[in-house]
Amino acid sequence: MSTIANGGTPLAANPLTRAVLEIDTYASGLGWDQPARLFALVDTAQLRSQEPGLADQLGLAEEGAGGLTPIEQEELPSGQALDEFLATIAWPGVIAGCALTVERLMLPPSAEAALPEDLDDAALASWVAGHPERQEVRMTVAVLRDGSRESAVRLRAKDAPSEVLTGPELVPGLADALTATFS
Repeated sequence: MSTIANGGTPLAANPLTRAVLEIDTYASGLGWDQPARLFALVDTAQLRSQEPGLADQLGLAEEGAGGLTPIEQEELPSGQALDEFLATIAWPGVIAGCALTVERLMLPPSAEAALPEDLDDAALASWVAGHPERQEVRMTVAVLRDGSRESAVRLRAKDAPSEVLTGPELVPGLADALTATFS
């Protein structure tokens, strides 16, 4: 497991938004064409009080006590569908939330209107991959036990921190799947 060093996220943002942007910055530093990555989100103050040695080892300063600390989990199993994998997760009570970063191809709504019907998953992936309006994106989605959610979406074509879009409903399906890991 590893944590992510804070990389200039807005101080005014809420802790969940800061955690999502911190994970996005970390993933950006690894480059594109990366596998999906799963993170546990722990309350930084609770981590400092219950595991001060670990908090020191992770470089968590006292001033970060009101936030969330992302801790990268083991690599996701290859060959298993993401939704199937997420259905196997159950988090212990100490985990405040979780986050996932994943790369995908997306189409604008105008292109989705032209989507042929009755395509299986493989045919759909092929159709999207060959579409001239496709965009490569990295999505980072985080949820908390209380149902709070936040997302960050970065286009490969506009790969700059100032171009990252954030919002709680940018990737609702993935947020729902992550929320289900706390059921």
